[in-house]
Amino acid sequence: MVQWTSTVGAAQLARQLQGQHARPLVPGTRKPPAYRALADGVRLLVLEGRVPVAARLPAERELALALSLSRTTVAAAYEALRAEGFLESRRGAGSWTAVPAGNPLPARGLEPLPPESLGSMIDLGCAALPAPEPWLTRAVQGALEELPPYAHTHGDYPAGLPALRQMIADRYTGCGIPTMPEQIMVTTGAMGAIDAICHLFAGRGERIAVESPSYANILQLMRETGARLVPVAMEEGLGGWDMNRWRQVLRDAAPRLAYVVADFHNPTGALADEQQRRALVEAARSAGTVLVVDETMSELDLDAGEDMPRKVCAFDPAGSTVLTVGSASKAFWAGMRIGWVRAAPDVIRSLVAARAYADMGTPVLEQLAINWLMRTGGWEQAVAVRREQARENRDALVRAVRRELPAWEFEVPRGGLTLWVRTGGLSGSRLAVAGERVGVRVPSGPRFGVDGAFEGYVRLPFTVGGAVADEAAQRLATAAGLVASGAGVGAEAPRTFVA
Repeated sequence: MVQWTSTVGAAQLARQLQGQHARPLVPGTRKPPAYRALADGVRLLVLEGRVPVAARLPAERELALALSLSRTTVAAAYEALRAEGFLESRRGAGSWTAVPAGNPLPARGLEPLPPESLGSMIDLGCAALPAPEPWLTRAVQGALEELPPYAHTHGDYPAGLPALRQMIADRYTGCGIPTMPEQIMVTTGAMGAIDAICHLFAGRGERIAVESPSYANILQLMRETGARLVPVAMEEGLGGWDMNRWRQVLRDAAPRLAYVVADFHNPTGALADEQQRRALVEAARSAGTVLVVDETMSELDLDAGEDMPRKVCAFDPAGSTVLTVGSASKAFWAGMRIGWVRAAPDVIRSLVAARAYADMGTPVLEQLAINWLMRTGGWEQAVAVRREQARENRDALVRAVRRELPAWEFEVPRGGLTLWVRTGGLSGSRLAVAGERVGVRVPSGPRFGVDGAFEGYVRLPFTVGGAVADEAAQRLATAAGLVASGAGVGAEAPRTFVA
């Protein structure tokens, strides 16, 4: 059985290796041999997610030609990578990237911090803000007033309350994307929506293409369904999707599904432009891949005058390629577990039929609360409060991290809830462990990658501001000092949840 799920061409790998930042030599040390420098370069590309795990590398002769090196040098580099666990090979199948077996992926995330610990620990694990009051209270009161007629029914609405399905459909139509309520299924959060989609479209062993990095909880959900994840590296910084890589993966791996976050990507904050959106839909349609688009961050544009691109489903008028997932959790409140799927009516019918064997339906009271917000204009006002909270927190956190940790690198996103930070060569997993020792919880980069990538990153959410952001950055600086000094910091233990 072939072990690789994507390929990296010789010219592409050569460009990536030549584009790496040259690190200055420590005084008194010698320049490493060419094979060692090549092996280190490939290893760094894997750890940073620039080259996916399980990607087939070019043959030794091809790479030697592209890099103007001898084949002996490339062969020695490949042998060093195999010895270190970053490359596997089999006669007739070639060589593909891997991660060492002794460094298991911390696939799960951070569980929500217990309320009793909030006084002593700053929690940067969950990208979720407190409810935007008074709108939560008003929505629940409005829902209670509208509940009595529903209380006289069985209460099971597998596709969602008709009123809320109509409301969500009207919102898409208002964006210039004609939508009928028959194209909407209300779910228990976005996770419930994607779980239903995966079970319907991607059976055990099916390939699912995912951005690299991607949302940690979704990656774990897909692993537990038995899917084979095919990572597709993002552009550097906030560049969004690398369309050349997407076309190659869709063509070569032929995944059944592809999962993307087009709007203020979690964790990088990237915003895909209209050209990328159109191109990805066309590539997915050509490959016969169903494109699952997560819109949970779409309303969290934080900078004034942000000109948002059209929704991805606008480029799929027939509805044959794109399944759109939305949610109230990020834009309103994580405690309001309401999500939805927009798809062709026949897909919605299949999802609803399959749902009968899962959760039966979404709580009526919460659906009524979201419907009340959307019907009365409270949703727009609540989202405005959320944007203001997130913007203030983002700006405070950026200032604090730049002041306390000037060696850390990041680009400031124009929206969303997360900052994706390169930690100056420090292990993100070890930073997470050291952080808990000094009173700050932060998820490490490998939680957002496939099979061990992004060890040199952490994700910082916009959940704290003001003096708390200052204190969080100071504690992170203390943790960084512990890691840099090697003060007995072990590997990060698996946990269970990253929001």
